[in-house]
Amino acid sequence: MRLDKFLKVSRVIKRRTVANDVCSAGRVTVNGKVAKPSVKLKEGDVVSIVFGNGVVTFKVLKTDQQVRKEDASSMYEIIEDTL
Repeated sequence: MRLDKFLKVSRVIKRRTVANDVCSAGRVTVNGKVAKPSVKLKEGDVVSIVFGNGVVTFKVLKTDQQVRKEDASSMYEIIEDTL
């Protein structure tokens, strides 16, 4: 699954266009490398996002195409949250 779509489906970022902009600005890394919106994510990848002064790091657990709102948080596991 594409990185920008994962961020939207998992509800880490509310809109796909915003997720695309954040990735294009170089504020997202996947496994320690700066990632473009089109990077293919797989289970086990570690994603870090810079939000203002903080960083959120999480591990991808599932890459389902569609998820109910209640189950969205089961797609990832927070490793570090410094917001």
